[in-house]
Amino acid sequence: MKIRCLVVDDERLALEVMESYIERAPFLQLAKLCSTPLEALDFLSRNTVDVIFLDIEMPGLTGLQLLQTLKAPPAVILTTAYPQFAVDAFEHNAVDYLLKPIPFPRFLTAVQKVQSLVSAKAAVSPALENRTNASAGPMFIKSGTKTVRIDFTDILFIEARKDHVLIITKQHKIATQLSMATLLEKLPAEQFLRVHRSFIVSITKIETIERGRILIEKTEIPIGEFYRDGVNERIRFQ
Repeated sequence: MKIRCLVVDDERLALEVMESYIERAPFLQLAKLCSTPLEALDFLSRNTVDVIFLDIEMPGLTGLQLLQTLKAPPAVILTTAYPQFAVDAFEHNAVDYLLKPIPFPRFLTAVQKVQSLVSAKAAVSPALENRTNASAGPMFIKSGTKTVRIDFTDILFIEARKDHVLIITKQHKIATQLSMATLLEKLPAEQFLRVHRSFIVSITKIETIERGRILIEKTEIPIGEFYRDGVNERIRFQ
């Protein structure tokens, strides 16, 4: 599968260089060369790409301003002649930051990072789809000697304790010996999110997020450091 590339730069020479680099990489496919951010926005409104090579300094609308207008941007590699923008690149979750003039080996290093991301996303998507399809209805959980029906819309959050797991609803606390990983497989991927080694939350039940904690029904739930980026990415696009 080839990685579709969009290049946005107001300098013709820079566009030509990136075009030649993309043509030299057999796993890349050029989707569009855009000389203005507005042209790029118009293209993205009708097309999807895997990565944007985005110049920072452009008249009218900067690359970073363009990035802020995108609700769900693809992978972004920022390109610029000014090294002082490196901090901005990381603050905007760019995959990489290329300083002009861009050597071809450095270009390859950056696109290999995108290749890894695209491959990982392709591997995860079927799993998420299976979770969604398999979890269209309620789930039945073994709790002690009983088998309990639990509707997904009733779940507030799930908490792992030392020797059991608690499924918390407004009315009940249901204990089970199932693991967090097993429960996550049973839950609809679009409704639930693991935010800590010991917590899975229902996204629709989140009231506030502040200082690394989620509030649900007066319960403060910590966001684990390992899960923080995933939480920020998921919640941003709700």
